[in-house]
Amino acid sequence: MKKKLALGAAVVTFFLALLITLYPLISTAYNRQHQSQIHLQHQEQVDAADDEALEAAWELAEAYNAALVPGVQDLERFTPEQLKAAAKGYKDLLDIAGDGILCYVTIPKLKTCLPVYHGTSDAVLELGLGHLLGTSLPIGGGSTHSVLTGHSGLASQRLLSDLDQLEPGDVFYIEVLDKTLAYEVDQMKTVLPYETEDLQIIPGQDYCTLVTCTPFGVNTHRLLVRGTRIPCEEAEEIAAETVPEEHPVSTWEQEYWKGLSIGLGAVALMGLTALGFWTYRRCRRESS
Repeated sequence: MKKKLALGAAVVTFFLALLITLYPLISTAYNRQHQSQIHLQHQEQVDAADDEALEAAWELAEAYNAALVPGVQDLERFTPEQLKAAAKGYKDLLDIAGDGILCYVTIPKLKTCLPVYHGTSDAVLELGLGHLLGTSLPIGGGSTHSVLTGHSGLASQRLLSDLDQLEPGDVFYIEVLDKTLAYEVDQMKTVLPYETEDLQIIPGQDYCTLVTCTPFGVNTHRLLVRGTRIPCEEAEEIAAETVPEEHPVSTWEQEYWKGLSIGLGAVALMGLTALGFWTYRRCRRESS
């Protein structure tokens, strides 16, 4: 009876360990499929919006951005009502679909497409990327700098875990309302969390910076990947030359398999130790 109980406990323990081990892969696959469905639904809602609603949403976003740099952008082209609505209704800006999503970021080289939500709360960053409050909304234009942040190293999904694989010259896209904006990576920096000088708005420039924690699993610094606006046609030509046919080995996958190897090695070592101890005790009993 005791042997059966021990065997049953061993089997249950094995399957629990297997489930825990495979959780990151299963969760990542599920989240990728779930995000794809959300993206499709979001695009359907945007496509269904009329031109007047899209134009009004765009103008409010422009008013919000202009108010960030009043000495640089012309505020007189906006009505007082627009400026007031843009300031007080941040959570509703660009949310034409009513799902809380401002836009989508697509990174061809990483085969990544992620939603962007308002703010950078923990709840937001579990869903996708967050727009850093106080930076420009991601609609482009002169004297704008949008900052979009996301986690790396989560067990449940990749998000920006592979952001370090980008290089200057790579491109990414912002899908916002019924428009697509293209950016070419022109700067990559690793900084401390409080070093924000590279996130400032530069008069006349159109920037978008992607931010994530680094090094992988340590998260003491921030990786800043800045893109400068380029025409979509130019971005497509660059992507055709720089995006590999096969996806590069993922940083997330490398860390997962590294951790799995260490874990399996530790289990094997404990198993061999237990087997050796059991063999030793058995030999002693037989000799006595």
